Amino acid sequence: MKSARTALIVTGCAAALLLSACGGEGGKTVNADGTMAPGSELKVGERAVVPFEYAEKSGTIAITVKSIDIGPKEDLAKFKDKGEGTLPVYVRMVIENVGGTDLSGADVSLRAVDADGKGTKVIMASGTPACKGETPEDFATKGATFETCDTQGVKDGGEVGGVTFSDGARYKDKPIIWKK
Repeated sequence: MKSARTALIVTGCAAALLLSACGGEGGKTVNADGTMAPGSELKVGERAVVPFEYAEKSGTIAITVKSIDIGPKEDLAKFKDKGEGTLPVYVRMVIENVGGTDLSGADVSLRAVDADGKGTKVIMASGTPACKGETPEDFATKGATFETCDTQGVKDGGEVGGVTFSDGARYKDKPIIWKK
């Protein structure tokens, strides 16, 4: 009888742990494979583990968005007229190789969205001196990390509510969003 009660308690505790990992606060959920569920909402500073494909490489990475900042319009001077009416948005993040597969040269890109979660309709083709997107030469071991900055854009006077990750079929229609 005592072992039946112990088994029931252990089962109850395991179920509670599983529910806490799957439900999460604020729309954070985890798939059975340990990756973030499509449509999850995170705050800046929180980590999302996601399947990742780049060129012919695939693996699992973790993305931690460290900050989302609007830069001065002067940072877009090199774009001349193409940068007119636009402000740069700097997305600073840490990328971790969770799976340990060789993802050297991988380029992780997030998209800026407004307060309603809709795209800012401004795509920057390259970085600025204040935010150079770096890709690692050697990113082939489990636990390897690198910091990078992704330049996005917003129309002058617009607001940025966060950034999204929508790479791959899993997140295309329901991206993960980091809100400011």
